[in-house]
Amino acid sequence: MDLKDIQNLIKFVAKSGASEVKLETDDVKITIKTGSEETTIVQQMPMAQMPQMQMQAPAAATPAPAAAAPAPAAENDDSKYITVKSPIIGTFYRKPSPDKPLFVEVGQNIAEGDVLCIIEAMKLFNEIESEVSGKVVKILVDDASPVEFDQPLFLVDPS
Repeated sequence: MDLKDIQNLIKFVAKSGASEVKLETDDVKITIKTGSEETTIVQQMPMAQMPQMQMQAPAAATPAPAAAAPAPAAENDDSKYITVKSPIIGTFYRKPSPDKPLFVEVGQNIAEGDVLCIIEAMKLFNEIESEVSGKVVKILVDDASPVEFDQPLFLVDPS
């Protein structure tokens, strides 16, 4: 079981609302617990699996510099904007409910404390408020899409 499989399992458990999941194979034992603090604990055993995991890590690290090369060009264009990032893992929603209007749209001016979106995590709907004032330049995530912790959601022009 590689790191990608473990991450997918964590995402699945977070979406399912289960409080605890245990997975045991011949060479791996994983326990994922979620509590009221939305804590995720992952344990792996035995040590025989470690050399394989270490060999996969450099392979994953090799494409990262190549992928990082185009990013600075994009960052130069967006460097004047403030990025609003997801504070939690969950599902991103642009509306409070299907029959309500969008919280914000591209080109809309926002003030500090305005609700930008909702992120659902473990059946709890968390309003994400703006920490800056400015104009929404770009919405980086599609409605009803899963988001990761610290994933960019919006670009805001503070000027």
